[in-house]
Amino acid sequence: MQFFKDLNLSAFTAGFVAVLVGFTSSVAIVFQAALAFNATPAEIASWMWALGIGMGLCSVIPSLWLKKPVMVAWSTPGAAVLATAGLAGGFSMGEAVGAFMASAALITLFGVTGWFEKVMNRIPVAIASALLAGVLARFGMQAFAAAQTALPLVLVMLATYLLAKRLLPRYAVVLTLLGAIVYVAVRGQLTWSEVTFSFAAPVLVMPKFTLAAIVSLAIPLFVVTMASQNLPGVAAIRAAGYGPDAADGGIPVSKVITLTGVVTLLLAPFGAFALNLSAITAAICMGEEAHEDAGKRYTAAVSCGAIYIVIGIFGAAITGVLTAFPRELVVAIAGLALLGTIGSGLAAAVKDEAHREAALITFLVTLSGVVIAGVGSAFWGVVAGALALFVQQYAKPAASPAP
Repeated sequence: MQFFKDLNLSAFTAGFVAVLVGFTSSVAIVFQAALAFNATPAEIASWMWALGIGMGLCSVIPSLWLKKPVMVAWSTPGAAVLATAGLAGGFSMGEAVGAFMASAALITLFGVTGWFEKVMNRIPVAIASALLAGVLARFGMQAFAAAQTALPLVLVMLATYLLAKRLLPRYAVVLTLLGAIVYVAVRGQLTWSEVTFSFAAPVLVMPKFTLAAIVSLAIPLFVVTMASQNLPGVAAIRAAGYGPDAADGGIPVSKVITLTGVVTLLLAPFGAFALNLSAITAAICMGEEAHEDAGKRYTAAVSCGAIYIVIGIFGAAITGVLTAFPRELVVAIAGLALLGTIGSGLAAAVKDEAHREAALITFLVTLSGVVIAGVGSAFWGVVAGALALFVQQYAKPAASPAP
């Protein structure tokens, strides 16, 4: 099979790091969202089954079909919205499932019609690059902020990364991760006590459609998923060279968004609340660190998707394995793995002097992490940058003709 010929160690490691970062950084929020609807332990396990299977299939199938890295994840800001609104509104699990399905139907509509992609195609490259850099830079900052609580670990990882980047650049992230695991294992910092082997089983919950749940859950879930997840996800695709301007047409964004909507719709009764394009984990699998050949980076996305499927099948067991790693190790490996993409994004953002100031505004607003009306900084960064660009380029008085 061609996939196994194209796969190498760095691509598989990129897929594993993507799962490690994406899963451990937000799984607690997903649990909180489930508990907000009074989910039983069996229903929580079903959520992990549905999300793991959904993310895995939506990443593996299009990546193998297109031979391009298609990365799909759950909506972390969506889970945060559900956790808050669920507690405030006292909604049942059936009402929550109905809201998940309504949100998925809207996402499918925007994918089928191509409305979302048309809007994204009108955003200048500088603004999109600044958006991506702002989203990823927070992880870069967290990598070094981890030194406050785990200075020796961060120094070991940084030294390993720099040396490997000099001597074996293709395996810099691989060696850094291995070195960090050995270090924390020797120091007894791996919490294997949380690992329990068991299969996750799907639990069907019949949807209940109510106006209150649609207004309080479905619409906010749809908005934050599109604005805070799919928006930077498309930016990641474009920055990596897989956008619509690619020689071969790139990744068909509208079709992938349609796929995420349809799969969410099918798996919502089992707990899949929202699937969307990934930005942070996509950047890990779409960069040069994943594979030196851009045409073979799809293997990193397939590896990531396959691991997500395993997570879905084994549920609690894999959750325990991934959460056994210290938090500082996770944020540090994420930041180091994203250094190249952050640098490329910043370079593209400030390259054009005419767009530079608007791009910097986009970058800073996105980096700030500000949340307004429940919508994250990725959306507001684009809005601020677009407004700045409009004022600078379209509101200037016409130049007086030369005498």
